[in-house]
Amino acid sequence: DAKIDEVARALGVMDFGMDTDVTSLSGGQRTKVLLAKLLLEKPDILLLDEPTNYLDAEHIDWLKRYLQNYENAFVLISHDIPFLNDVINIVYHVENQQLTRYSGDYYQFQEVYAMKKSQLEAAYERQQKEIADLKDFVARNKARVATRNMAMSRQKKLDKMDIIELQSEKPKPSFDFKPARTPGRFIFQAKDLQIGYDRPLTKPLNLTFERNQKVAIIGANGIGKTTLLKSLLGIIPPIAGEVERGDYLELGYFEQEVEGGNRQTPLEAVWNAFPALNQAEVRAALARCGLTTKHIESQIQVLSGGEQAKVRFCLLMNRENNVLVLDEPTNHLDVDAKDELKRALKEYKGSILMVCHEPDFYEGWMDQIWDFNKLT
Repeated sequence: DAKIDEVARALGVMDFGMDTDVTSLSGGQRTKVLLAKLLLEKPDILLLDEPTNYLDAEHIDWLKRYLQNYENAFVLISHDIPFLNDVINIVYHVENQQLTRYSGDYYQFQEVYAMKKSQLEAAYERQQKEIADLKDFVARNKARVATRNMAMSRQKKLDKMDIIELQSEKPKPSFDFKPARTPGRFIFQAKDLQIGYDRPLTKPLNLTFERNQKVAIIGANGIGKTTLLKSLLGIIPPIAGEVERGDYLELGYFEQEVEGGNRQTPLEAVWNAFPALNQAEVRAALARCGLTTKHIESQIQVLSGGEQAKVRFCLLMNRENNVLVLDEPTNHLDVDAKDELKRALKEYKGSILMVCHEPDFYEGWMDQIWDFNKLT
């Protein structure tokens, strides 16, 4: 069917084969298959939860055009703001168990939300001053016969007043990656390296990654970027060639996918990793990553993808590393967390090798961009 081929090709399903057993696919590849199936069904309402997480730029552009021309309604959850702004005209904002509707794109929502918040804060300050004045008057005059009635009148006004309450601020993360001792000049040197599991995914690669370099690896999903990282780290053996790792490496690795079913709480996970810390220090470390007490005391398996990522960032932050190897670190992160992560990585004094599909995140501060499509 031509339509099936069009959607499968546009979302990169063709890259790993239409006849491939779904059980052998990665999480990102399975997500692509499910998204393609959903779009081909053309439902009256599309419900899309972070659809761009595993898509590269080419596939995101196609999905953007598809949604712009979609005849029916769709509801979209996304932290990819450029993508979001190109396809939506209404924002529903969830805050403190309330859902508020805003017309326009995300930037227009931000402007209106900031204005409403400023107005509410000003009204709150005025009311708090009025309450203080009324309470002061009542306290000074309720005992005097001559002014008792006026005091009672002020008290009635206090009792009937609709109290303005400010919404509690969502905790914002503060990331800080600790550098370790200076490593040797070369971090990784790949010589005639061929990566893969059963068959080579690449031609022989010759790559050099040096101290203090910050490199982004880009390319279509499912073509071997994660496999390259794992081969460089020595997690999986190469099919051919070799990888030389430098001296004095202290490696911090952020995996794209982790196994589900983790019944530990974030508190237990971090404390087990760093038993020398006391409970207050562990809680403070998790709070700095933007996690609330409720998150910290819940099982990791029930947390959202973004909350689980923050737990893993907490584990990375509490170790000294001179090399960070990051596989799609922005997946699932909210806008504030993504901006803070970008700031922290720009300021980090070590080396960074990062797979990322978001140009807005890596452009402008990376030393090199390795296009994996060209490498292979």
